[in-house]
Amino acid sequence: MAQVLFDKTVYMDRLKVAGIPDDQARAHADAMDEALKESVATKADIAELRASTQAGFSAVRADIAALEARLTVRMGIGAVAIVSFLTAIKFFGHG
Repeated sequence: MAQVLFDKTVYMDRLKVAGIPDDQARAHADAMDEALKESVATKADIAELRASTQAGFSAVRADIAALEARLTVRMGIGAVAIVSFLTAIKFFGHG
């Protein structure tokens, strides 16, 4: 069950006690209720954001893993090339 964050009736009563006419108190309460509904995150909003964030993080992790694998292959190829070059210089180098 949703928790009530703003009670329009209590707000209107407080405005009336402070001397605000009934129609103005109702208009203020309606405006405040509408503003809060649009700007306050609910538990469902937070759960949806958390789920989409986790999905985004999963995609980033997958991208990083793919880049890591490609970098490992490239570094291995580079190391083999350097060792091969140095070996060639040793055996076929300055004669």
